[in-house]
Amino acid sequence: MIHAYKMNGYNIIIDQNSGSVHSVDEVAFDIIVHLDAKKDENEIKRLILQKYGSAGVTEQDVCDCLAEIDELIKDGRLFSKDIFKEQASEFKGRQGVLKALCLHVAHGCNLACKYCFAGKGEYAGPKGLMSFETGKRALDFLVENSPGRRNLEVDFFGGEPLLNWEVCKKLVEYGRSIEKAAGKNFRFTLTTNGLLINDDVIDFCNREMGNVVLSLDGRKSVQDRLRTSPSGAGSYDLIVDKFKRFAEKRGEKEYYIRGTYTHYNTDFSKDVLHMAELGFKELSIEPVVCSDREDYALKDSDLPILKKQYELLATEMLKRARAKNGFNFYHYMIDLEGGPCIVKRVSGCGVGSEYLAVTPGGELYPCHQFVGDEKFKLGDIYKGITRPDVISRFKNCNVYSHSECDECFAKFYCSGGCAANAYHYSGSVCGIYPFGCELHRKRIECAIMLSVAKVQEGLD
Repeated sequence: MIHAYKMNGYNIIIDQNSGSVHSVDEVAFDIIVHLDAKKDENEIKRLILQKYGSAGVTEQDVCDCLAEIDELIKDGRLFSKDIFKEQASEFKGRQGVLKALCLHVAHGCNLACKYCFAGKGEYAGPKGLMSFETGKRALDFLVENSPGRRNLEVDFFGGEPLLNWEVCKKLVEYGRSIEKAAGKNFRFTLTTNGLLINDDVIDFCNREMGNVVLSLDGRKSVQDRLRTSPSGAGSYDLIVDKFKRFAEKRGEKEYYIRGTYTHYNTDFSKDVLHMAELGFKELSIEPVVCSDREDYALKDSDLPILKKQYELLATEMLKRARAKNGFNFYHYMIDLEGGPCIVKRVSGCGVGSEYLAVTPGGELYPCHQFVGDEKFKLGDIYKGITRPDVISRFKNCNVYSHSECDECFAKFYCSGGCAANAYHYSGSVCGIYPFGCELHRKRIECAIMLSVAKVQEGLD
């Protein structure tokens, strides 16, 4: 199948199964749309000449265009067939080797963000900090259970991981001390709200952390409304200058500012642009996922507004790229030539197989969004996986396990979406989260438009 759309002056055709993207003129666009509607060539010629004949388009022009389209079809780049469905289970089977841990070094937080999926960082349980010995055992567990993998990832997460900063540093030191003998390479990352950032945190992260995620929702009024201290005070003024200093000293190393938008800031493009005006170049903002009973929950009636915001953001990013003053937006960073392989596109994120979360006490869960839900407790870092029945729930979780994905043009860009969001919405890890699907499709349209524009206009 194909997906045809127009945005910002570009006529774009996406071929779902091959991944081919075509930027075409108005005549070719209409012809391809007519072909998709199963119109025959004589009818297409009539319709095209009726619409464009006065502009000088001839029957021969239409025939030439049809011939070029036919070549694309024969080459498998347009109206291509799905050749991957039968291989989906085999692809998923390749994800059976662990490669990443999310270390919950702190169950507790110095903020009390109202929308926090982790219940103010405590994950419906007691507060607690991971000991060095527990973290050390977690790294050993990762090494022991990653045969054949050299590159391993460890994310220091919470709650707020900087509440346990000295243990984080000691764990990095331990990882570096064993990686050579184990034939491994650790890539450490950190996710923080920023309150405890100081020069030691900045310098250490710039030496040792492959990526750092800094949490900021955008404008001061937006940040201070939901990202508050336990007493209710806003946090914007406490962190912005620290984030600026962090980003400035980080230089070319990876980081990004990551925010959350809610029903209270459906004009979220203004928050992204605010962060860009602060000087940050690597940005992300995600829709809140929560109970629809919350006052800040996004509503179906917000969808048209949100989709328009993504388009406004893409248009502004293109304008800034032309002016050599651009920035990156996480959801628009798409590689049309060297992106994820088809195995990854079919299989998804590797939750419960390649990726596990570890609590302060050493318990194992499929990912950080399942932590605290006893139905998804897998075992622990001492005894290993003792609940293979839980793991098996994710084995068939791929893009083909969702019938709703069959006719979706974006399915190989999201691989079926987030299993946790699907579970919390539908009750099944193999379900879908329709609201998220709607937003994802719009983001893919915007991302591809930007990529096409940059190629055609020669922009970096």
